[in-house]
Amino acid sequence: MKILFVIDQFNSGNNGTTISAQRFAKGLEELGHDVYIISAGKGDYPNQYLVDEIPLPIIVSHIVHSQGMTFAKPDKKTLKEAITSVDVVHFYTPFFLSNAGLKIAIENNIPHTAAFHVQPENITYTIGLGKSEKVNTDIYKYFLNHFYKDVNYIHCPSNFIANELKEHGYKAKLYVISNGISNNFKYIKLEKPEDLKDKIVITMVGRLSNEKRQDLLIDAIYKSKYSDKIQLILAGNGPKKSKYEKLGSKLKNKPIISFFPQEDLIKLLGYTDLYVHSSDAEIEAISCMEACACGRVSIIANSKLSATKQFALTENSLFEPGNSDDLAKKINFWLDNPELKSDMELEYAKSADNYRLSDSIKKMEGMLEDAVRECKG
Repeated sequence: MKILFVIDQFNSGNNGTTISAQRFAKGLEELGHDVYIISAGKGDYPNQYLVDEIPLPIIVSHIVHSQGMTFAKPDKKTLKEAITSVDVVHFYTPFFLSNAGLKIAIENNIPHTAAFHVQPENITYTIGLGKSEKVNTDIYKYFLNHFYKDVNYIHCPSNFIANELKEHGYKAKLYVISNGISNNFKYIKLEKPEDLKDKIVITMVGRLSNEKRQDLLIDAIYKSKYSDKIQLILAGNGPKKSKYEKLGSKLKNKPIISFFPQEDLIKLLGYTDLYVHSSDAEIEAISCMEACACGRVSIIANSKLSATKQFALTENSLFEPGNSDDLAKKINFWLDNPELKSDMELEYAKSADNYRLSDSIKKMEGMLEDAVRECKG
């Protein structure tokens, strides 16, 4: 098949959606398909149509870019050229580029599918309305009425988000396909760097934004009886970086806050003692999956707005969302029980085999084939 991915940004792997798109594109090509991309920005992907980025006011642009996002300008001429040249189109986000592209696909009877990667809470937490069920529900409805009502096949990265869509009136056929864990992430145990050899390393990977709740993790470490020995590493970028640097100054060991390329991230996970994922809202969380694959015992927020809790293998790997006291308690538990933690590391590594990228790519291929077959059948 000739497959087109319509995505606002593709070449900069600074967010989970883009990383997932890059991996699926490569995987589908390895299965013998031709994958084309249309996105904003500069890139060296061989089959890529480039459009301009939508210029935004400085304040808005700062917020959008700090979240690792870009909005692509819907160049209709380029979209039509790309869409009418392929067998099937897959849309990644329900924004300007995809909206214009979807209309062209429908007008030209081109089979099409879409993914649901943008959780309403990703938007509402940024503007301080994350806890408003009404606003989040309104965004689900807006996405449905302005985009997804014309899509018959939707990729859902988790059962959690598939159920959310059903509850909010989405009638499309839903394909639960994990974003998948690359084979680069597998059990690993490394010696700590010299400057960390006497520290307990606790890591969280993810965008530094409101819904990820790194502030909660900082507070929990402050309350832990092991606080003086813990070195917190927050791997990521985002709008809350300066706030978390300030908040982390109360810890004896100042948090290390930095973006880690994949090779360095694997090394970091290799010498991490505990992984924490404190996010209130999450469609899946590639970063937590990767930590599990590396054999790191994880402590995850048991939030009703997050799918990440599905990766927890024991109650001691779940904590009450928003409760730093409970998180500190769970951190203490695992550090009090090193032999149990060591045993569970192997269990976590094994559990990751249920979410391998190779399986996800085959499922994605199946969804795209269904769309082509049923459109032409």
